[in-house]
Amino acid sequence: MGRHPLALCVYCGSNDNVPRSYLDLADDVGAGLATRGWSLVWGGSSAAMMGALARSARRGGARTVGVIPQGLVNLEKADPEADDLVVVNTMRERKREMDERADAFLALPGGLGTCEELFEIWTSRYLNMHQKPVVVLDPDDHYAGLLEWCRELAGRGFTSQAAIDALVVARTVDEALDACAPPPS
Repeated sequence: MGRHPLALCVYCGSNDNVPRSYLDLADDVGAGLATRGWSLVWGGSSAAMMGALARSARRGGARTVGVIPQGLVNLEKADPEADDLVVVNTMRERKREMDERADAFLALPGGLGTCEELFEIWTSRYLNMHQKPVVVLDPDDHYAGLLEWCRELAGRGFTSQAAIDALVVARTVDEALDACAPPPS
């Protein structure tokens, strides 16, 4: 019996006011994961980066699993084209569903929600609650200030260097996807 295709959870924005370069980045990630034969787990929105990501993944033949809270179905424009659209009650349920369905996690540039999701999955990784890869794709230093602050936290003793090292920061789509892939068996 073969292993199922990797399910990659991608965190990114649903705000339509972002520069075109971020939509293109999300599109490239969707195409890249599809080329690898992976499936996508994401926030279930058809808007902005989330929508570009999912559309591109589907164009490449990837299965898409969206997870969205009922309260955001209209606000974030739930994706009617998702292969599986899971509607939950709360943000906490959304994150739990996404976590359980994913084999690896990738954060693209995003806002507060993306950062919150990243911090939660990164924290659970360094606390050994899971061993799944946690990767940030940061081609243009979107996260530079945040990552510098995290390094300062370690320097001040508020977290360990091992915690900082549990996060992989990539500059290119291929580098990010390579970091999400399981090691060769």
